[in-house]
Amino acid sequence: MKGAKPTPLGNVIPMKGDMEKPVLEAPDMLTELGRQVWDELAPELTRLDRLKIHYRYQFASYCEAVANFIRATNDIALHGVWYETKTRNGTQHKKTAAWTAQNEAMNQMRRDAALFGLTPVDESRISSGGQGDLFDKLMDQLKGGTIAPA
Repeated sequence: MKGAKPTPLGNVIPMKGDMEKPVLEAPDMLTELGRQVWDELAPELTRLDRLKIHYRYQFASYCEAVANFIRATNDIALHGVWYETKTRNGTQHKKTAAWTAQNEAMNQMRRDAALFGLTPVDESRISSGGQGDLFDKLMDQLKGGTIAPA
């Protein structure tokens, strides 16, 4: 059809940018420090569409791991990594319980961080679309005739 393009009605207001998504509430079971971690990170993960209701407890696990890491690191800062003990073989230096707790927390943080793309490598893995994209592109090329069959 020919003619003038229709104009939008005066009561239609175009959307501006992304609408904010509601951020999930932290589970009640979180410690105070775990809740602080949740409050710091959950808005950004929600914006990136990585925090959904069915990931709530897995993310809570990550927040508690970060809280444990912070507590253990503070304890190490106050008391150090080593303590001395006397044994039948003489004086020995041993690692504190805080050192062990810190390392366990870091390991859990690494595992859980991968699930939410919280490291640069994992973020690029999540945003690239994974292998599905690779095969989709290949199939499109085959269907479009841009790759000659062997």
